[in-house]
Amino acid sequence: MTALRILAAAAFGAFAGAVLGERAAPLGELGKLFIQLIKMLAVPLLFLSVVDAFLTTRLKWREAGRMTWISGINTAAALAIGLGISRVLEPGRGAADLISVATPAQGGVATPAGALEFGKVISGFFPASIAGPFVDNAMIPVLLLAVLLGAGLRKQLAHEEASGEARGARGLAAIVASLLGVARIVIGWAVAWVPLAVFAVVAKVVGASGFAALKSLPTYIGVALLGLGIQVLLVYSFWIRVVAGRSLREFWRSAQDAVVFALGASSSLATLPVTLRSLERLNVAPASARMSACVATNFNNDGILLYEAMAVLFVAQAHGIELDMSAQLLASLACVVAGFGISGIPDAGLVSLAIVLATVGLPTELLPLLLSVDWILSRARAMTNVVADIVGGVVLDAWERKNTHHRGAA
Repeated sequence: MTALRILAAAAFGAFAGAVLGERAAPLGELGKLFIQLIKMLAVPLLFLSVVDAFLTTRLKWREAGRMTWISGINTAAALAIGLGISRVLEPGRGAADLISVATPAQGGVATPAGALEFGKVISGFFPASIAGPFVDNAMIPVLLLAVLLGAGLRKQLAHEEASGEARGARGLAAIVASLLGVARIVIGWAVAWVPLAVFAVVAKVVGASGFAALKSLPTYIGVALLGLGIQVLLVYSFWIRVVAGRSLREFWRSAQDAVVFALGASSSLATLPVTLRSLERLNVAPASARMSACVATNFNNDGILLYEAMAVLFVAQAHGIELDMSAQLLASLACVVAGFGISGIPDAGLVSLAIVLATVGLPTELLPLLLSVDWILSRARAMTNVVADIVGGVVLDAWERKNTHHRGAA
């Protein structure tokens, strides 16, 4: 999906809305159907991604532990920045006009987000049946089932490899990998219809309220880009300069090709070969480079996490819903879970945002309208994720070299 198609769809939608006026209202149903389709496909994709990760990832535990620390700190920073700038700047307060003209949501969680009871939410993570979470599109219970199945299959595979027996676990792992590939293809087809959804929703909004209803979208873009800029220029600079002891000028000179490619491709996965070349220019050891850019890339989703945290509060503010601390913690957990395994598909941020909003009980009617400007933010998110991969490799390599030096001196 190209930015040109999105722009053209938004322009044609605005024209159609201006011409048709109130008669454009039925077009809003296309936006509702699109979000329902994304929500239907995203949760099975997440389940298969987690199970497949258990079966295919091979880790050196010392390096994995250090990479987990790096990714965990970056994740916490991204979520704090995303929630913080939305709370301080309140970009959604001026978006109330969008609510009356956006497509009505269906199938969301009935509980108001500001009234979540944390104990009931936690107990809801443990389903009464295996099929229940898939029927309800309940993301976190699905994740728990995926972890249990993935861990069990991995244990069985190890047992079969050690005993030399073939009992079918390897074949089941191959089936999971194939189903994951199919799921990514199908959701890719769904995302390819984003321009049609953008056309329909923009036409409906402009037809109902004119162009004034869109005035809050530049603020939404600006706040998101501000947060991503803080993550890249402050958080990552601290890792590079203070922790790794590297020159910022040297880092950005070596990383610039990957950054530019990510901005163009709108995908950290597609940028992987360029990311590895950038790490090579920085003289990062191959093991550290692969650990960060290949193995840990599913955890280096700072761009998606920061954007989702900001967008969740934007939607809540637009609806006049106050999220208490338990709801914000749940939203943060949902962002982390949704980001895992989703980053390899096109426009991962909008796919995972749909299920994050449903998890915390927020309406999803604004989501199709946000798609009209997501072509800008998706590139910024991909760039942030790529820089996170490179920073992780640089810091991990610095720690490994320092540890090797200490062992040699001893």
